[in-house]
This record gives sequence, structure tokens and C-alpha cells, in this order.
Amino acid sequence: MPDLPTPQDAAEAALFSECWDAVLSYADLCTAGSAAATELATEAFSLGMREAREAEAAVRGAGRRPARLPRIPLLLTAVRATAADWEMQGLGHRLDPDLRLWLNSDKAARYTGPPLQRPIALRGLRDLQAADAELLWLAEVEALPLPVVARRLGLDPATVGDELAQVRGLFRDRSHRNHLDMPMDAQCRSYARLLDAVTRSTSGETPEDLSRHLARCQQCAEAAACLRLHGGGLPAALAGGVIGWGGLAYLERRRRAAEVRLGAGRPPALEGAPPNPGAHKAKVVRNGLLVAAVLVSLLALAVSMMPGDDMESGAAQPGVSTEGEPVANPTSSVPAATSRAPGSAGTPTAPTGNPSESTAAKNSDPEPQGTSSASAEDPGPTRSVTPACRVEYSLVNQWPDGFQAEVTVTTAEALDDWRVTWSFKDGQKVTQMWDADFSQSGAKVTATAADYNKSVPADGSLSFGFLASWQSRNAPAYGFSLNGRECVKS
Repeated sequence: MPDLPTPQDAAEAALFSECWDAVLSYADLCTAGSAAATELATEAFSLGMREAREAEAAVRGAGRRPARLPRIPLLLTAVRATAADWEMQGLGHRLDPDLRLWLNSDKAARYTGPPLQRPIALRGLRDLQAADAELLWLAEVEALPLPVVARRLGLDPATVGDELAQVRGLFRDRSHRNHLDMPMDAQCRSYARLLDAVTRSTSGETPEDLSRHLARCQQCAEAAACLRLHGGGLPAALAGGVIGWGGLAYLERRRRAAEVRLGAGRPPALEGAPPNPGAHKAKVVRNGLLVAAVLVSLLALAVSMMPGDDMESGAAQPGVSTEGEPVANPTSSVPAATSRAPGSAGTPTAPTGNPSESTAAKNSDPEPQGTSSASAEDPGPTRSVTPACRVEYSLVNQWPDGFQAEVTVTTAEALDDWRVTWSFKDGQKVTQMWDADFSQSGAKVTATAADYNKSVPADGSLSFGFLASWQSRNAPAYGFSLNGRECVKS
């Protein structure tokens, strides 16, 4: 751990260890490099701990608790404040470009402006008792299992679930009150009672006129997210309302980090590393085993369907029966075996030429060639050829003008670097991405590997998430390709 403030006692030392990973995770989102992330996290941690100690001293002197955030969100807001100071001091080039735009917009001003105009989630969390606010944040945003939360806060594991349900209700009540206290126009005021009733219902049905209003009014949409305790939207409401820029990306990182820490198979030595090394690695082993089994079955089926002449020519070339490919698609890759095969029975001209030259010619063109080399003996294209890659596009969350999605690509070949491209139909614009860098030209989006996740094993998976805006329609992305080769949707 970098040079941080000196803990006052053993309890604070343990708290430092628990909070540092969260602070570094958000600082990494806010900066343009790992060195800047560590420096920003260290400076913000010192600032946040100083503010927390001063607040605790004031409580002891005054005899009552002033409204303040729990420890982790307090430190995260210190990261945001420190980033704003960097921008004012001429160090903005070390920050993420999108964060710089946000810091200089009216959106950032809401978090430091008049209290009644600040986000409802921020005000609601501050209004809770310290223990209740800690419980809500650790369970909803940090995504820790309730037994872990109970142990950290000294609660009874048998009753912590009931306590969390009560705290959610208290947060909803505070949010409803804060919504009514906000300055609002006559139309928003007329929808306030209906919004309260709809969000209490578990049916999930929203009247059409209220739905149109929520699509246009950010203030009421934020209130709806805080008031609706069912449907799984509370974590996003808390992260976005308290942290501000990058809140949803931070939420996704913390969920992935919790999965990796609590899942089997990750070496303990990696748990203290910064949260960048790709939480998708936990999925690689599971997906790899599944894909490997499918590949073996498909290869066996392809060999069994080859004509007798191909089998005879294959007998003269060792390894062709298990490593060769059907004639219908000479460029389709076989994991781990293709790169070592001395030759291939996949083309009718292989017996008259140099097998190694044939293999080199086959691998020189990275683009799929379809059935261009099918011979007269071949009855036509076959469906048994394994695609070079498969893609799964998942819509994680959606709100009136934006959404969060995740892309997972399974590759048949081992990769030293990767580039994933796709297109949108409805003018969606990517605004932020994690576990990859991105660029967008019109409808086409290109995601490139980060420094820490360029290598992907054969039959392995790569994944990344992003935030984007949309208007009127949000059709799924299409036309995915990996390093220029078309992917099949799972």
C-alpha cells in the first residue's frame, strides 16, 4: 500500500485496508494511467480521512452526529473533489477526458451546490444513521454478502437481512421527503403523489403519462430510482447519485471484484492488486471448458462426414484426421492444434504441393473465405465448422436516456492482442468503457484491449462493459467481429 495516513489504532488500520481498494478502483476510472491513479487515490485518501477524523472530533465535542456519508462513499467523493482540484491546478491532462468534461459542466455543480438541489440519493444516504448507511452501502454498492457485512459491522448474521430490509425502507422514506423538499415546477409537483404510489407497487407498471414525464425530467427520474426498492435498481441509484461521474462503472467493478474475491480459483496473492486485472478472468475457465467440449464434438463430427478420398489422403499426412479442417471453410481455426499442424487435408491440392507451404498460405489471410475452395467431391457448405469467435451482448441496465451493457467474446484461437468492433442501429453513443479502450465513428464502435488483458488463451473469453446514451429506440448491437473476423452471436 502507498504512503497513507498513519492509523490511530488497530481498528482504523483494518478500516484503511478495507477502504483502500475501493478508493484505488475509482481513482483508476478517473485517471489516464496507473501512476496517476495511485497518486490521485493516495491524495484523496489523505483528504477523506482527515475530513472523517475532524467530523468525529466534532461529534464528540457537540454530543450529536452531524449528517455525513459512510466511510467508503466519503472517500470516493474525496477522489472526485481531488480530481476537481487537479483540473483547476492545470493537471487535467492526467485525468480521464470524459471526467474533465463532466467536471466543467452543470452536472458536477449539483454535488457542491445548494443542498436542496443535490442528488436525492446523496441526501438520503447522509440522512441515515451511520450504522444504517454503512449497511446499505456495503450490501448494495460494494456487493458484499450479508454474512461478510454482518461480520464487518458487528451485526447478527441471522437478522442482518431483516435489518437491511428496514434500512431500505428508511432510505426510501428519506428520499421521498427530500424529493418533496426540492424546488420543482407545477408539473413535477402534480406527479409526486402518483410517483410515490407507483414505486411502492411491485407490479412494475407505470402509467404512460408518468413514463413520458420521467423520460424528460432528470429530477423525477432520480427520485423514482431511489423510491423503487424492487427491481434491482437501488445500487445504481446509490452509486450514480452519491459518486456522480463513473458511478455505474464503479458499481460494475465492485460487483466483479466481489465475485472474484469470493469465487474459487483466484490465487490469494492477486487479491491485493489494483482492481484493473480484468474481473472477467473468473469466467474464462468455465467458458473455456464448455467451448473445448463443443469443439471436440464438432471436430469428431466433421471428420466422420469427410468423403473416403479425403480420409485416404489424410492417412498419408500424420495428424490430419484429428487436426485437419473440412473443405468448406479452410480458414476456420482449431484451438491449439492448428498452429502446430504440419499440413492439412482441407484443400484438394495439398497432395501435389509442399504441406507447410499450403498451411502457410491458408493462415496468411485473416478474413473468412466461406466456401471458395470447395471441391467437386464436397457436397457443399457444412454447418459443423467451428466459428472463430462467439459473442454475447447483454443489456445490464437501462434508464430514460442511457444504458449499461456488457460484451463477452469467446475466441477459438489464442490471442496476443484483440480488437472488437460492432455497430448500432439507433444512433447510440458510447460514453464510457471499462476493461477496454474505445473509439466510435458514426454507428461503428471499436473496443481495444487494455494493457492488462491483451492475452487470451485458446477457448478463452474476453469481456468488457460500457455506458452509452440512446434516444427513442435501443436496438441491440450487431455486426460483431474480433480482429477483423466475424463473430457468431451466442
